[in-house]
Amino acid sequence: MNVRTNLLLPKDLVDEVDRVAGPRGRSRYVAEALESRLRKDRLRDAVVKSAGAWSMSDYPEFATSEKVVEWVRARRSEVTDPGPDS
Repeated sequence: MNVRTNLLLPKDLVDEVDRVAGPRGRSRYVAEALESRLRKDRLRDAVVKSAGAWSMSDYPEFATSEKVVEWVRARRSEVTDPGPDS
């Protein structure tokens, strides 16, 4: 469901959006921009809230960036069982 809203935006910003979004594309363009920004804000909030959740002493395999790369490569090289239908 769409909701009509009224926003005050700088004219040069609206002109640029209209140039990029094309005729009758302003609302869709602004909605997509807001969704993108909200995703980033939610991710930032999750990172801030989870900071310190892990103790490095509990995960020595992540102690250095080199060890992280080694761990990721090892996981990627694992052979997994695709199941009986393969």
